[in-house]
Amino acid sequence: MNRGYEYRHRIEAGGAGMTVVSYLAWRYPHTPLAGWRGRALEGRVLLDGSPAEPEAPVRTGQTVIWVRPPWREPDAPLSFAVLFRDDHLLGVLKPAGLPTLPGGGFLDHTLLRVVRRAFPGATPAHRIGRGTTGLVLCTRSEEASVAVGSAWRRGEVRKFYRALVSGHPRRERFSVDTPIGRIPLPRGAFQAHAATPEGKRALSHVRVLEHRESNSLVEVEIVTGRPHQVRIHLAAAGHRLVGESFYGPGGQPLPDSAVGPGGGGFFLHSYRLLLKHPVDARHLDLEAPPPPVLRMASEH
Repeated sequence: MNRGYEYRHRIEAGGAGMTVVSYLAWRYPHTPLAGWRGRALEGRVLLDGSPAEPEAPVRTGQTVIWVRPPWREPDAPLSFAVLFRDDHLLGVLKPAGLPTLPGGGFLDHTLLRVVRRAFPGATPAHRIGRGTTGLVLCTRSEEASVAVGSAWRRGEVRKFYRALVSGHPRRERFSVDTPIGRIPLPRGAFQAHAATPEGKRALSHVRVLEHRESNSLVEVEIVTGRPHQVRIHLAAAGHRLVGESFYGPGGQPLPDSAVGPGGGGFFLHSYRLLLKHPVDARHLDLEAPPPPVLRMASEH
């Protein structure tokens, strides 16, 4: 059981004029309007520090707070390994099943919280999916945080994954540029990231490393960093991840999936990051050893 959490949001121009509950339903589409109305009536929604009337309009600059009471989080492996460390950066190996950042019912059971117990102030510079293993880069100083964030936005950090996919791609190298955005799911008010023409630009470069009996080991360099990009792009290319239970043909959610997009069981590993050190500018080539199933025969 954690201690609960206050979710704070400063109203921006796009939300001005909405009611408190309609704003929260827009900001958190996984909970319907009626759910937010009930929370407001229970006094768990504050507007500028005072209990909010559900239908009160919000203005730009106001602060809305959802006070979530303590809850029991799902189990997760609360461990990591250090791959690189200095005064400014920390590279860690995340296990499958541990979310990088809070969300989806996870707060204390996250890589952020676990890493900060050993390295106070360390902050992940990016995230990888809960079911994904591998390298996560964290910053340990304000100087590093600003520099790495700028390098990431400029596309100066190269990111490589390894994945086990179904079938045998016809080409040894190919790229996927299917746009990725949020789409509604058939059940309830939930949304998920998936392939959609209305989505944001997304680009992945795929290289086949090894053909196996019924599947292939591939390396994927993601030029952009959309949520679930590797999984969506490989499914869109006709070679979804082995063990994938959410994304299917075309990079769309499977209609009969019993799990959400965060569900694991697939073989995907954040393998390598190439970047300049944010302080001394030396070239860094960071790697996380892949699990046995994602190693080439020559690496065993």
